[in-house]
Amino acid sequence: MVVAGTPKSTACTPPTRHLGVSVRSRAHTLPVTCAHLPSPPSSSASVVSLSHTQSATPVRHFDKHLTGKKRIYFLDVNPLCFNGSRPCMKSFAYWVGLFFSKVSHRDPVIAASVLDGEGGNEFRRHLLPSYKAGRQSNNGSSDGWLSRVEPQIVQILQSCNVPVVKIKGFEADDVVATLMDQALEYGYPVMIGSPDKDFKQLISNNVQIAMPVPELRRWCFYNMQHYIKQYGCDPTSDLSLRCFMGDEVDGVPGLQKLVPSFGRKTAIKLLKKHGSLENLLNAAAVRIVGRDYAQDALTKYADYLRRNYQVLSLRRDASIQLEENWLCERDSSNDSLVLSKFVQKLSQGRDVVRRSGQRVKSTA
Repeated sequence: MVVAGTPKSTACTPPTRHLGVSVRSRAHTLPVTCAHLPSPPSSSASVVSLSHTQSATPVRHFDKHLTGKKRIYFLDVNPLCFNGSRPCMKSFAYWVGLFFSKVSHRDPVIAASVLDGEGGNEFRRHLLPSYKAGRQSNNGSSDGWLSRVEPQIVQILQSCNVPVVKIKGFEADDVVATLMDQALEYGYPVMIGSPDKDFKQLISNNVQIAMPVPELRRWCFYNMQHYIKQYGCDPTSDLSLRCFMGDEVDGVPGLQKLVPSFGRKTAIKLLKKHGSLENLLNAAAVRIVGRDYAQDALTKYADYLRRNYQVLSLRRDASIQLEENWLCERDSSNDSLVLSKFVQKLSQGRDVVRRSGQRVKSTA
């Protein structure tokens, strides 16, 4: 287990709730609620996140916290380090700064490392060799870049009092899901900051998602009501639905590859009636649950769908425990200084490169 930094916190007091305004964007059709934000920050943007040490004490008793029901925030760092498909540290600075200044404020934040733990993909690749195979070949250079900048990102987050966690043998999403379960068990509502659709399977009355929307240049909130409005079913069915639809980006084939007539509408209709993939497959094994093509697909490809479920399901067994000092009010006093210095350093680096290029041209 790799955990960086020990958060410096203030007294554990209940946080305030953050309000937003409903928006609609042609480029972003999800029904979401967006934080009311100013125009994008200049080079003085603020950024926050941190890290932690293995010597800290695991959580045991939280009676003093439960009365306030403060929200715990989890931040998925990796996708914030890209502008589209291009690696971009300025993007990291912008989105993290905005997250802390407009979403989490001084509430506790725990960050998943920019890279998965060593061997993090092996569990799923053993089940499905095509899992993230395309991503591995196409993003080799990106992973190399992330490996180089990871220490710098961790240092920034440490300076802003945010624990950064990375567990050998687990993907970052699995680490978040494991810690989320623990936070809920202790009575804390959760918000996950990430654009990753994999986290939609975790949505509930106590779990929301904050998504960075580049077209609006702000974080937007996505909860259970938004999910139901978008998909017409409960978020508990999200994982089951994705087993039918597959995930092309992660190399998980959908059932439509084998049965073209079995589409989203059919899957949603059956899942609404039966509640989950396992309930549906068990019912189809003993009685007629739909039209002939659907019945045949469910009985013939039951193992195929169950494998997809194992691959797409976020694991909750990462070897990590919430620690009490992660859950107190975060000291945000360094945020603006740390991030403004970081952005200034990035700008100075670009200026040096530009001037060097100009000198080469003048001597040619």
